[in-house]
Amino acid sequence: MCTVTYLPKNNGGFILTSSRDEKTIRPSALLPQEYFLHGKNIVFPKDPLGGGSWIAYSGDRTACLLNGGFKKHTPTPPYKKSRGLMLLDYFSFDSIKKFVEDYDFKGIEPFTLILIELADLWELRWDSNTIHVIPYSSDLPHVWSSVTLYSEEVISKRKTWFQRWLSSDYRNDVESIRQFHKHAGEGDQENDLVMNRDNFMRTVSITSIEKNESSLTMVYEEVAHPEKSYS
Repeated sequence: MCTVTYLPKNNGGFILTSSRDEKTIRPSALLPQEYFLHGKNIVFPKDPLGGGSWIAYSGDRTACLLNGGFKKHTPTPPYKKSRGLMLLDYFSFDSIKKFVEDYDFKGIEPFTLILIELADLWELRWDSNTIHVIPYSSDLPHVWSSVTLYSEEVISKRKTWFQRWLSSDYRNDVESIRQFHKHAGEGDQENDLVMNRDNFMRTVSITSIEKNESSLTMVYEEVAHPEKSYS
C-alpha cells in the first residue's frame, strides 16, 4: 500500500492508481470482486489474512490506504483493528465528515488514507493520537509514497519522477499511468516504483480505479503473475 497517484479527468472524473508493496511471505490478495458490506456494494481486492483491503470503491466514493502517518514509526502491537478493515468501515458512514467525527481511530496503527467523495479529494493522516484532515485540489495530479518504506529524500525523488512524466510522457488514461507505476525510477530496485528488497519486501500488485461521467471501474494486476488480473 505504498505508492499512489491521482490524475484528474474531465467532468469530475479521475484515475487513482496504487502500487502495493508487501512482504513476500504474506499470501496474495484475493482478486477484486463486489462484496455487500455495511449495506452497500463495495468493490475491492481482499487481504485473505485480515479480510480488509488497501483500495476500494462504492457508488461515488473511493478509498486508498498507505501505511504510516507523517513519519516512520515503530509498530507497537497488538492493535485494536487492522487498517484494512478501518478502510472498509469508512463506507458505513454517510460522509467523510461523519467518518472523521464519529469513528474511533484509537488503537489503530498510523496510516494515510486518500478519500474521494463526489468531486472532493481528501487526505486523512493518523499519527496514533490525532486525525489530520487535509483537503487536496481534485483538479491537479498528486503522488504519495508510504513513509514507512521510503525516506524523505526518496519520496522527493518520486515526486520529481512524477512531475517529469507529467511533462513528457503524460497521457490521461489508465494504461499510461500504469506504465509509469511499472517503469518509473533510476535503476535502484529498492526504491523504484516497482521495488524489490532482497525478495523480502517487493511490489506485488498495481490497482487502478477510473471514474468517468457515469461509471467507476477497477483494473488489478499482480506484478509477478500478470495472468492474475481483474478488469
